[in-house]
Amino acid sequence: MNFTIYPAIDLHHGQVVRLKYGDLDLKTIFDDDPRAVARRWIAAGSDWLHVVNLDGAFDESGAQNWRVLPDLVKLGAKIQCGGGIRTLKDIARIINLGVSRIIIGTSAVEEPDVVEEAVRRFGSERIAVGIDARDRVVKTRGWTQNSSISPLDLALHMAALGVRHIIYTDISRDGVLTGVNAAGAAELAQETGLNVVASGGVATLDDVRRTLSFHNQGVVGLIIGRALYDGNLDLAEAIRLVKGQ
Repeated sequence: MNFTIYPAIDLHHGQVVRLKYGDLDLKTIFDDDPRAVARRWIAAGSDWLHVVNLDGAFDESGAQNWRVLPDLVKLGAKIQCGGGIRTLKDIARIINLGVSRIIIGTSAVEEPDVVEEAVRRFGSERIAVGIDARDRVVKTRGWTQNSSISPLDLALHMAALGVRHIIYTDISRDGVLTGVNAAGAAELAQETGLNVVASGGVATLDDVRRTLSFHNQGVVGLIIGRALYDGNLDLAEAIRLVKGQ
């Protein structure tokens, strides 16, 4: 399986933002035009965009973000989308907009039957589960609530339901450029046999190299956010590195 770089577009009230540790009080607004940002990442060579509806994750309506999605799909890149997607109705609605892959987080913990039915109805390539953890405990509801389950236990449960793709985010590193937990993503992949995309803390091209070194251990991608927006990492250079592996 190919290794994929996913530039992140996190949407809050229709604006492109980045949070530190998933905290809305630590929000930085980077752009008022998500379409322009998406075009920039596509021009740099990206085949995928990782889009997060933060309004949905924090139980807000997210109407502005929903309106943006069809425009992003029309730009031609595949869209991987998450944030507040907790029902089969939500999943069907987003798939009907042309989104290629849906990320389910909170419902994987609270209502795993939703995940099982989504995989059955839409296929394992269309459904991914987001496992967002701090101190080896999965957090839900926009990372505001602790669950009682570990990332490994949740991943094993999801694998039993037919899930093949996991987005693993180390919350303690997210948005603060402290280096990606590639080894943690690889451990999760090895223990479960799942395809794992690493997320959180990417700072420089060295993080891309380190994560890429775990490709043969089941780490199949990397989500990059703040490092792109701060200019610490050039997306085109990261994509060239991956394609030259």
